[in-house]
Amino acid sequence: MKQTVVCLILLVGLSAALPTIPHTQQRTPPPNIIYILMDDLGVEEIEIYGRNLLKTPHLSRMAREGLVFTQHYAGTSVCAPSRCALMTGMHTGHCEVRGNKQWEPSGQMPLSPETVTVAEVLKQAGYETALFGKWGLGSEGTTGEPTRQGFDQYYGYLDQVLAHNNFPAYLVRNGQRESLPNEVIWEPKTSFFKGLGSFTPRPTVYSNDLFTKEAVTFLQKRRRNQPSEKPFFLYLSYTLPHNNGEAPKEQRFQAPTLTPYENEPPGGPAWTLLEKNYAATIARMDDYVGQLMTTLSQQGLAENTLVLFSSDNGSTEDIPARFAARNQLRGMKRSPYEGGIRAPLIAWWPGQVKPGTSDHLTGQWDFFATAADLARVKPASKTDGQSIVPTLLRRKQTPAPYLYWEFHEQGGWQAIRQGNNKLIYKVRADAYELYDLSRDPAEQTNLITHTPDVAAYLKTLLASARTPSRDFNFGK
Repeated sequence: MKQTVVCLILLVGLSAALPTIPHTQQRTPPPNIIYILMDDLGVEEIEIYGRNLLKTPHLSRMAREGLVFTQHYAGTSVCAPSRCALMTGMHTGHCEVRGNKQWEPSGQMPLSPETVTVAEVLKQAGYETALFGKWGLGSEGTTGEPTRQGFDQYYGYLDQVLAHNNFPAYLVRNGQRESLPNEVIWEPKTSFFKGLGSFTPRPTVYSNDLFTKEAVTFLQKRRRNQPSEKPFFLYLSYTLPHNNGEAPKEQRFQAPTLTPYENEPPGGPAWTLLEKNYAATIARMDDYVGQLMTTLSQQGLAENTLVLFSSDNGSTEDIPARFAARNQLRGMKRSPYEGGIRAPLIAWWPGQVKPGTSDHLTGQWDFFATAADLARVKPASKTDGQSIVPTLLRRKQTPAPYLYWEFHEQGGWQAIRQGNNKLIYKVRADAYELYDLSRDPAEQTNLITHTPDVAAYLKTLLASARTPSRDFNFGK
């Protein structure tokens, strides 16, 4: 069934001209696509969105040379459902995995065989597909394993709990566990995660360094204009700066070194070890971006490769207060407010994407349609997203009719945004909140009783935006 669906996507797509790519570009090979996804990186934590305390020179260069989206959103406010939205093009009112549901004996709820991912569509369109990093949509041997969901190869964490530890005991390569020389301490089996959580007191090998090495090696095997070379889709899913809740507090953020924050700040109050480690993870992340951009340029691939940089949700609740003190957006991870679901998005494609900013409203479920558009195939079935290729190429684009999110922990919530109006429904409390983000981006003034007509319309839209789920219905 799954193979039939993917083939239908391609048959329909290959019979239609791509409306958003110029005719002159139609004769060129479809572009390579790299999607860099960070983990719990709040939109206000990096320099290009106003965070001056932590320097990110490579990301800043990417932003100067590319397009910065100021109104971009994650799939939702936690890992697995956000990644499901990214991979399937369906928002959390329609996608299969709508929450962080643990699976036995380990890992999270796997994608079903019928689910069509962006990797499958691109693979069938002739792309080589690879995943390095965190997955969270099915462990080895399940129907959600990456090689059963369109990836030719993968290396990394399949289980999100194991991914809490950046110095793990092992990683998984194409279904096989590869041990690492890190001596970890496992939580007892009576703990919340049933013994799957761990920390490493004397760390040796850093997983994110390995992911970058894999990605650089993957790119170094390719050169521009080789006739036999397939286009590629590289999904690089880092675990930074996600905390390790199973570690002692001072070790909840770990980097291999404290560079460049060993002596921070000169002449001021000393930073704690936790603060230095957190800042060092951001610096490490930025260095990875620099390595990738350099490798693309060296291999002659930059001008035919679209690189997207984003994060799966807002800042972790454990972010040191020093780095969140000046945040203007309300809320963090797990929150329906902007600080929980707003995400960075930078698009870099030299010669195609012109530098600047865009306030076009986008959600991560737009990636599926965008990738299919670039690959010159047209999905046979409707997704919740829209291709943002017109926006990337600086053409006018009709905004999406609305953006929708839901969350299934802590009593549950739903949220919907149409234009500048955003409605939040807190399920257990049976309470609504309404905000005008153009006037109140910090969501301080609840307008639910002030604009009843707007509230009534958005309540109806909110109720129609989701379909029932066997596994995720707010505990009902």
